[in-house]
Amino acid sequence: MGVEKIILGIDPGTTIMGFGIIRIVNKKMEFVQLNELMLKKYKDPYTKLKLIFERTIELIDVHHPDEIAIEAPFFGKNVQSMLKLGRAQGVAMAAGLSRQVPITEYLPKKIKMAITGNGNASKEQVAKMLQQMLGLKELPKNLDSTDGLAAAVCHFYNAGKPSAEKNYTGWDAFVKQNEKRVK
Repeated sequence: MGVEKIILGIDPGTTIMGFGIIRIVNKKMEFVQLNELMLKKYKDPYTKLKLIFERTIELIDVHHPDEIAIEAPFFGKNVQSMLKLGRAQGVAMAAGLSRQVPITEYLPKKIKMAITGNGNASKEQVAKMLQQMLGLKELPKNLDSTDGLAAAVCHFYNAGKPSAEKNYTGWDAFVKQNEKRVK
């Protein structure tokens, strides 16, 4: 009975980066870890990006995920916040791509829908559902880590299904799918 797959889920952020890891054995999910990288204390945005990259590389090197599921930035009204989130997501993606780990992006509504059946569910509802599904003893104070875990669980539920989500298997695939963004 070997491990079939390990999925790393990431909720990128420049204040808190949440992540969760699940292991799939015989088509069943097993909880491995959830945690967060606290970035509030760092004022320099480039230091934050460097730490996101390094922590993502560390997670990959320790847990050897077969795939990464990452929450896509949602489109809000604050352009500066979106830009910061996009950078955080891009750095986490670059870390995965540098280790040749396939990445799939999921919109927040799709993740919430996969976990709770409601695309407008609150962070608390998602966390409580994950606690039930995976038998978590307690929930963290900040729910960014459960958001990362939710991305991993969403990816498990969507395995093998055709999707409009973006999928990258390496730099070549990223460039090919983003020709207008890459010069």
